[in-house]
Amino acid sequence: MTEKKRMAGRKAVDWVRNGMVLGLGTGSTTYYALERIGELCREGFDLRGIPTSSGTEELARKFGIPLTSLDEVSRIDLAIDGADEVDPQLRLIKGMGGALLREKIVASASKEVIIAVDDSKLVDALGTRSPLPVEVIRFGHRRTKEAIESLGCRAELRGKEAPFVTDTGNYIYDCSFGRIDGPEELEKALNLIPGVVENGLFIGLASKVVIATDKGATVRERRQD
Repeated sequence: MTEKKRMAGRKAVDWVRNGMVLGLGTGSTTYYALERIGELCREGFDLRGIPTSSGTEELARKFGIPLTSLDEVSRIDLAIDGADEVDPQLRLIKGMGGALLREKIVASASKEVIIAVDDSKLVDALGTRSPLPVEVIRFGHRRTKEAIESLGCRAELRGKEAPFVTDTGNYIYDCSFGRIDGPEELEKALNLIPGVVENGLFIGLASKVVIATDKGATVRERRQD
């Protein structure tokens, strides 16, 4: 599994060009993309990265990737990230790494988003392999949980008695919906709930998905309507 993650993460960097501003995702597969980007920087590439979490920021500094912020640039040329689930339409569930809010902000601001995964993350329908992370503010979070569950899931506070706190100071509920047949509608319904900050459904954001298999890496591209 580690070799597949390495293959996918490093392959995703094939689309990086000199002079780019990069969105730097969070997670075990993205680690290998950061490692490769650091190699490009040492080879003379002029690159700047925008990290989506404190953990990614620490790794980027370790690998020698110059950093900037979303407020300091006019564009993000390319974002590289992982995913917890990928369906045939390249719709995603993300957020098990706890950085879904910043990841969605960066992805939405990027000209292109490349997702790197191993083939275990491929699903026929979202929700069948991973719970859906939903980030909520801490104030009144149990009421927010009840509203989320009214949409047809079981929501569990990440960390339970010692709740996980995101880099932006929020909680995450991991929501087991089972098969999600209408992810677009669910994304909208969740974000209309007071107290919900963002959810882990990434719809229409992935440009390409790099998939590592036992036979090598393949690339799927999202159809442009």
